[in-house]
Formats: sequence, structure tokens, C-alpha cells
Amino acid sequence: MGILEYLTGRYPGASEDEWLARIASGRVLLNGIPAQCDAVLRQGQVLSWIRPPWEEPEAPLSFAILYRDAHLLGVAKPEGLPTLPGGGSYMEHTLLTLVRRRFPLASPLHRLGRATSGVVLFATDRNAFSIVSREWAQGQVLKIYRALASGSPVEDEFDVDVPIGPVPHPILKTVNAASPDGRPSHSHVRVLERRDGCTLVEVVIATGRPHQIRIHLAAAGHPLVGDPLYETGGVPAHDSRALPGDPGYHLHGALLGFRHPATGEWIEISCSLPPLLRASGAVNDRPCT
Repeated sequence: MGILEYLTGRYPGASEDEWLARIASGRVLLNGIPAQCDAVLRQGQVLSWIRPPWEEPEAPLSFAILYRDAHLLGVAKPEGLPTLPGGGSYMEHTLLTLVRRRFPLASPLHRLGRATSGVVLFATDRNAFSIVSREWAQGQVLKIYRALASGSPVEDEFDVDVPIGPVPHPILKTVNAASPDGRPSHSHVRVLERRDGCTLVEVVIATGRPHQIRIHLAAAGHPLVGDPLYETGGVPAHDSRALPGDPGYHLHGALLGFRHPATGEWIEISCSLPPLLRASGAVNDRPCT
């Protein structure tokens, strides 16, 4: 077997071009000597890669406080900042790390995708976390999003009930997507504004599956504008090497509504809309509840 065939098959996280560049740079060794691209592997040989020093990817290292009391903290997550560590790339450049530097007891009640902006809610004591988590699981939390979808839906309002579950992916092995064997999922979509080739929509999700809005709008025939992963049908584009965290789409967690765990009062936390997700001519555009 050739060295390039082995490396791309055994370590698909890097493309063939990336492995070619690593070999050309002399960082791939065969029996301790820089390997050639056309080298053939034989039993007993030692193949190694001198990995360059790891550097965490850049991310916007800021957040704004939207709501704070003795039990809860609501913040605005910027686009491009992961909510939690993960994926082997982001450890310190995450919303959780930034928030805990100021509020060490804060625990996230949910997450937003790296390229998604908007409201993220934290609990700052165990009782609040337990109560709100239970209501979240029971579908009693109102979650309203704004998104820019491709095309123009026939109806002004519609529901999407496509199940979501794991499907094969060339790099991650599996990613969440539309799947008949997946978990039940429900989204309600309302058209706010029809534009040239795309549509501004408001989406209320009753469930909270990973990448649900991206998957459901794609399943309905209207993938998010610029989404590098999900295509019509709600599945990854054929042979796509795009990852769920890759940017390009426009999605914003605009509002969360819930019963306060201590007082029982209905609380709504909203986050300012990005310019592209505001309705044209609206002076005070905000999510409808």
C-alpha cells in the first residue's frame, strides 16, 4: 500500500492535499527518514508524523450580559465562539471559559452552535439548574430563532416534524441529520420577509436536537443560506468534508422564555438581531411571543 493511500484512509480528518503538504515539508518520516509521496509501505516499517505545536483557533473572546439575578445568567454569544470545549480544537476560546472567569458557578443549560449567535442561559446554583433543566426537557421553554433560508417557501407558516439522528460522515464518522430512525423533532416556521432568492424566517423549536433548525429547513427544501454542510433533504452534501461547526450560515437565538425557578414569574430574555436578520423597514424589530 502506498504511503498516501494509507494516511488518507487511516486518518481521514486531513485531506489528501493536506497529507501531501505534510510529506513535502519533511514532517512525515518512514523509519526516521523523511518519506517520499510515492513510498510503498512494508511490514515492519515505522511511520511517524512530526506534528507542529498546537495552537487554538481564534474566536471572538467576548460576551454581553442580557440578564442576571441570584439564580440565572443570560448572555449574548457572538457568532464564531463555541459554547463549550470540544472537537479537539477549542479549549479556552469558549463561552463557558469566558463566563466562568467572571461567574465560577455558572453552568450552561443549553448550547448554541459555534456559528450561531444569540441568547445562552446559565444557572448559578444547583436548584435553579435542576428546575430549568426539567422544564427544558418537558418542552416548557420558549425558544425563538431568526434565520435566513434559501428560496421562497410556498406557505407563510408551516411545521417540520422530520426525525433527527446520526448519519455517516467522512471525517466525524457520524453527524446529526434527517433520519427516519432519528429522534422526534418539531419546528414551527413563520415567514417574516421574502427577499431576492432567500427568505427571512422565524423558527420556534419545541425540541432541541443538535443543528435542528439547519436540518429542518433543509429538509423542507430551504437550507440556510451559506450552510456548508446541510443540503436539501436535511442531510450532508454528498462527499462533503464540511463540519457542523463550519461558518457561513445565518442563524440567531433571538429569545428564550421560561418560568423563573425561584419566583415562578415568566421571564423572557431577548438578544439584539444581527442586521441581516432584521426585517426591512422595521424600527423596533423583535421576536413575536
